[in-house]
Amino acid sequence: MRINVGSKNDVKVSAVREAIRDYNFLSNADVSGLEVNSEISEQPKSADETIRGAMNRARNAFQDCDYSFGIEDGLMRVPNTKTDYMNVCACVIYDGQNYHIGLSSAFEYPHEVTKLVFDEGLDINQAFHKVGLTKNLNVGSAEGAIGILTHGRLLRKEYTKQAITMALIHVENSKLF
Repeated sequence: MRINVGSKNDVKVSAVREAIRDYNFLSNADVSGLEVNSEISEQPKSADETIRGAMNRARNAFQDCDYSFGIEDGLMRVPNTKTDYMNVCACVIYDGQNYHIGLSSAFEYPHEVTKLVFDEGLDINQAFHKVGLTKNLNVGSAEGAIGILTHGRLLRKEYTKQAITMALIHVENSKLF
């Protein structure tokens, strides 16, 4: 079995490799990362855009494989939060016919970070760097913003695996959906 991930980001590819170990029908799959276009903005600013980006990544990575995974983090509007927005990770699994969608838990960025994303068009890496929360300009390929904000208690790979596991509910239980 072959699985393609619509990204070369090692955090995303490793998250897929680790998450599928718990599934007998996937555990021996060969997993490869492919650089594909999400066809959305660099920093998604809605749940719709985030999910569309993950769907596009999954569809564009579906090349000579059984399943393709698209993973995208983005902001979504959430009422009654301090900034009106929270980050969510979307995983979309594509089997050549159907899309299977899962989301992670959501968390809020500091006000200054969210403001920079909307007012200056920065992505999360750039905004976290600009406000001094990291020196790493590519934190999304490391511990992630979630790792910084939780002081290492939850790293991006584990956070991403939440969304993967949620999307796999549909694949593993296809007769229920």
